Amino acid sequence: MLLIKNLIYWLILATSIILLFPFMLLAALMPHGAHKTAQIWVKILNWSLKHIIGLKYRVIGAENIPQSPAIICAKHQSGWETLALQEIFPPQVYVAKRELFKIPFFGWGLKIVKTIGIDRSNRREANEQLMKQGLARKNEGYWISIFPEGTRLPPGERGKYKLGGARMAKMFEMDIVPVALNSGEFWPKNSFMKYPGEITVVIGRPIAHQSGSEAELMAQCENWIEARQTEIGGQGPFAKKAV
Repeated sequence: MLLIKNLIYWLILATSIILLFPFMLLAALMPHGAHKTAQIWVKILNWSLKHIIGLKYRVIGAENIPQSPAIICAKHQSGWETLALQEIFPPQVYVAKRELFKIPFFGWGLKIVKTIGIDRSNRREANEQLMKQGLARKNEGYWISIFPEGTRLPPGERGKYKLGGARMAKMFEMDIVPVALNSGEFWPKNSFMKYPGEITVVIGRPIAHQSGSEAELMAQCENWIEARQTEIGGQGPFAKKAV
């Protein structure tokens, strides 16, 4: 039965993005129009996850979301957070590898909604792209979402936190909002299957951009996120087994 539910979810995902794509192109002619259309797609998928798969989520710390645009630095365990963060936070753009832009419909949509695309094979160029495009998005009124570890990691694993988010925070004078989550325990990396349950998202108090150097800001962010990961881990079928 779960396999059938997942097949239905993927069918909804594929058909909805193709059907909505022409409307996104038209909406892109208006300020923030493409984002509003993309939000419809996000809501369709989040509804499908909740009501078809049975995968829900709860948010702890929503009161910590500031009024002004900030840098969202989140744990990255699955594709789930790329959808859910758009529903939890105000309009935002992601930092992503620009190879994703080549994926039909999905990648084209990322390009249209002004995703910050970087070339991860060229560190210097990636930093320049991050700063140039990030400043443009800030000036357009968007929040910026970044996964500081750079890639999805299985539950219980900890990657190297890169300084890109802190660098943008300092340069653009935007505070950092740290986010912990345990999505990978229900939606494993590169898995066709998603599993029912309740994902926990924890939002921390903003870290002021003027409260330290780039390294100090990211250290604060990392320490807070990893402490929360320990607290919320162990809830789903793919949680890291205790040794």
